[in-house]
Amino acid sequence: MSSDYSSIVRVGVDLAKHVIQVHAVDSAGRPVVVKQLTRAAFMGWCTRLPFGCIVAMEATTGCHYWARVLEATAVDVRLISPSFVTPYRMQGPGGKNDANDAEAICEAAARPRMRYIAAKTPEQQSWLTVHRLRDGYIKERTATINRIKGILLEFGIVMSAYSAKVSTELKSILADPASGLPRLAIEGLEQCRLHLDMAAEHVKWCDRQIARHAREDEVARRALSVLGIGPLGASALAATVGNFAQFRNGRQFSSWLGLVPRQHSSGGTMRLGRITKRGDAYLRQLLIMGARSALIVAHKHDDPVSVWAVQVRERIGWAKASVALANKNARRLWRLSTPVIACASD
Repeated sequence: MSSDYSSIVRVGVDLAKHVIQVHAVDSAGRPVVVKQLTRAAFMGWCTRLPFGCIVAMEATTGCHYWARVLEATAVDVRLISPSFVTPYRMQGPGGKNDANDAEAICEAAARPRMRYIAAKTPEQQSWLTVHRLRDGYIKERTATINRIKGILLEFGIVMSAYSAKVSTELKSILADPASGLPRLAIEGLEQCRLHLDMAAEHVKWCDRQIARHAREDEVARRALSVLGIGPLGASALAATVGNFAQFRNGRQFSSWLGLVPRQHSSGGTMRLGRITKRGDAYLRQLLIMGARSALIVAHKHDDPVSVWAVQVRERIGWAKASVALANKNARRLWRLSTPVIACASD
């Protein structure tokens, strides 16, 4: 195996927490360098690569950071979805390791029609941090409410089904001597109540930040004009996608979100299944939830989209109509957001 770095044209990089595996090849596809590097040594190794060398890595945790760092060098950084890399692992599902993954990434980057993911900016990642925190706080709040209800049920106390009243109702129960709760249980449940109130305050803080982002960002403001898109969905859209010009059309954007049906067609016979559920699960969930909300009030509006949504709901049912409307909204969002990118690049 040659060690002439000037002959390297493409590098596959498998990222990990403490070590980074590289697989570099020349113009003929022959391996030039196959080695494992520490995180500290990786950047220095990349500076030795020739100008324009393709450095490909999977779009996983930490990839956007490395993409931004490597942009300062002379290499061409490309991010690939893990689902597009898996078919190029020659060892199959049973041969997954760092070296084989780096080789598969390098091979996938050689495909002329390979689709790549745009690197996120620090600002995008900051807004996504708020979204991830909000999602985590909501899960904590739900878990705490269920924990409180379960503990009280063990003492024969049934709480209201309304989650918004749990903290107030629990406070009254703990202050009531007739509740029959032991002192230790009261102290433990009081800690749960404080944790619940704190999680609720954290969610409110996240909601305020997200609402501000939806007001200030141009892409988010345009997204708010679409039926079923609120501040949460608009902010997530602007933070997740960023550059809509990476998609050729609205259908490709919808496909990237996983809102198009799977196909198992052959011999001229078309067989469509459920949606693929590829892409960002959080953004897809928000679009579908927003579409469900829009379907509730669609019969009150006479615009073409609302009329179409009502007709689809009556024909194929509530659940499928929600996905269909989310699909249509994704395409409309692409059309609305593409001019913003075009104007910004002028």
